[in-house]
Parts: sequence; structure tokens; C-alpha cells
Amino acid sequence: MTNNIFLTLYKDYAERIDAGILQSGSKLPSENELAVTYQTSRETVRKGLNLLAQNGYINKVKGKGSFVLDTGRLKFPVSGLVSYKELSERLGKKSRTLVYVTECVPAGDKIAKELHIRADQPVWKVIRAREIEGERIILDIDYLLAEIVTNLTKEITADSIYQYLEQELHLKISYAEKVICVERATEMDHQYMDLRDDTHVVVVRGYVHLENTTLFQYTESRHRLDKFQFVDFARRISMVQTS
Repeated sequence: MTNNIFLTLYKDYAERIDAGILQSGSKLPSENELAVTYQTSRETVRKGLNLLAQNGYINKVKGKGSFVLDTGRLKFPVSGLVSYKELSERLGKKSRTLVYVTECVPAGDKIAKELHIRADQPVWKVIRAREIEGERIILDIDYLLAEIVTNLTKEITADSIYQYLEQELHLKISYAEKVICVERATEMDHQYMDLRDDTHVVVVRGYVHLENTTLFQYTESRHRLDKFQFVDFARRISMVQTS
């Protein structure tokens, strides 16, 4: 339970900011105050605040505190590791996940190359469409190492894979490398998405690593062009040194 307190803090403040309860420029309580409120350590509080900062909700100013940023333009963050379930809750729109494939298969040459494994090594292949307000506008294709991710089921993939990995398997997901491009729509895109007359889709390829740097997931998130604005949150690190 203690391990999830930082997620509770993150969700509490993300929801308040999304709902407009906390306006841009508002100052969050101090780390000490939050530690008392959530009955946890400052280290856990800091983890939750870092997640808020990573996803563009707040700006942490050394010696001054954490301040709410203007999130009005934030649609679908490129940086950060947030599950679709969390994002759909943030969007506040009617949505559901349609699971087409959940199976354990040999990686094959293409996926083996992406995950740096043998072609005969087993991986979980998961194909899901994300339907928002009645339209299938995202197609997620995931491959996860079967030796790390065990006992994956359709029920799990219909809900939240990351929730299962973190809360049931106790895996520590650390970071991802992402590549974004526009590509011609494939037969699979037309089969599993409502593309209308679109001939291209936005593709976000992700390579997800555990805390020990193990690459365990390769994913392709394919999006209809007209539906999502991808937003990254950049922070400049000062190069001025003080003596």
C-alpha cells in the first residue's frame, strides 16, 4: 500500500488541476505538509510531485515550492510513462478498450530486433483499439517479454497492463525511449480503427525499460491524425555555475 501512495497523491492533484480546482500559478502544499496529509515520507511525496512535474502539471522551483502550470493545451503527452487508463480518466470523455489479441508467441525476426532478443524467445502480443466517444481512434500494438511479464490475460489487457505489472508483479517501470512519425495507414489500421478517408496515421514507437535498465516492452501506438495533439513538456536546465 505504501508503494502506491505517491500514485494517489499524483492522481489527487492531477484531477484537481484538470477540473480547474487548482488554477495556474497556485502553490501546492509543502513536502512536509503533504507528508503529514498522506501519512507518508517526504521521499514518497517527492516521487508523486516529480510525476506531476514530469507530465506538465507543476513546476518545482528549488527553495520556493511547487506551482501549478497552465495545462489547458495538454492533450496527449509524449513524454512520461502514463497508462492509457490514466489518460482516458484525465480526458473526461466516454472511452473503452477493445482487445483483439492477447497471446504468447515467438518474437519473430522483426520484434526480436526491436527487443534485442532471439527470434524464438516468447513474447506477449497484445492488440487493442481505444474507442473514444464511439470512434476507434487509437490502435495499440504491444510486445512484452514473457519471461518478465507472466500470466497475462484478456481481462488484464482490457483494464490496465501497467497496473498489473506494478501492483501484481511488483515490477518497477523506469523510463522509455520514443520515436514519433507519420506513416501510411496499414491494412490493420483500417481493420481496427475508424479512419474514414485518412491514408496516414501518427505512430509513436516506445521502448520501455525497467529500473534495472532491462528493455521489456516494445509498443506501437497508432493514432488517427485529426484526434490528438501531441504535447511535450520541456524544461531548461541552467548551465550557470555558482561558486
